[in-house]
Amino acid sequence: MVRKRDMDWITYKGSGGPGSGKSIVFVSGDEEYRSEEGLPMLAKILSQNHGFNCTVLFSINDETGEIDPETVDNIPGLRSLKDADLMVMLLRFRELPDEQMAHIIDFIDAGKPVIALRTSTHAFKYLKDTESPFAKYDCENKDPSFLGGFGRQILGEAWAGHHGEHGVEGTRGLIDSQLANHPVLKGVSDIWAPTDVYAVGELQGNSSVLVWGQVISSLEPSDKPNSSKTVMPVAWLNEYPAGEKSASTVLATTMGASVDLVNEGLRRLLINGCYWLTGLENEIEIESNATIVGEYQPTFYGFGTHTRGVYPSDHSL
Repeated sequence: MVRKRDMDWITYKGSGGPGSGKSIVFVSGDEEYRSEEGLPMLAKILSQNHGFNCTVLFSINDETGEIDPETVDNIPGLRSLKDADLMVMLLRFRELPDEQMAHIIDFIDAGKPVIALRTSTHAFKYLKDTESPFAKYDCENKDPSFLGGFGRQILGEAWAGHHGEHGVEGTRGLIDSQLANHPVLKGVSDIWAPTDVYAVGELQGNSSVLVWGQVISSLEPSDKPNSSKTVMPVAWLNEYPAGEKSASTVLATTMGASVDLVNEGLRRLLINGCYWLTGLENEIEIESNATIVGEYQPTFYGFGTHTRGVYPSDHSL
């Protein structure tokens, strides 16, 4: 079958603003939470409202050239991370070829910053090439020297299960009072996500919780909390030692599905995070412009629900 498109990713040039000259690469690839919809929306906001140059990468079906989140072994364009100032990722159970995976790990090992959403706690799963030099990043790595792989070692936690009832209970974000004045939380309020709270054990590394997740009894944001369930971290900061003199700073959140990003508070938190992690802390406004560019009608999360026949160029402005 011949490719319908010859474009494997999409780039949005910054239109002027504080982010001018800064580059963000968004890496999407999950079967459930529609990162192929949510990350282009964020990239449009950050390029058109804030001036960042933004490139969005996708899991691509190599035969057809269409976006296919069920293709777990192909994300073209990762070499663009070499010149990026920030990586924003939402991945799940990817097993990338070594030449692609190397770009992600080189970026982190260089001490560059990362924003990791939702299933990035279990971004990689090595089922075929267990001898790969990158197999240690498997989310189920049992080796004590790199226990929990990428999620636990770099983000601060790997996949630990659902705490809220999946597809039934939502998440109310509660800002940590001790970090309420952190630049990432500037102007952030009313955080609500229709995805459930993930279970999080003891965060690893140098982690600080920004937002706690309260389990809500239904997918209605006005519903009451489930008082039988404790709060869990849903957004935190961590530092991963990338070398003798550098560390990769991470903003991780277990929210971030395409439907979660309808929430303005969550979008603003992520926008602020992009400013803070690219050295633009002093440019964060009292309320960062989180206005969606163009139409945004995200697909509700679920396996097998992605829209077929969509190509990177279909996300053009």
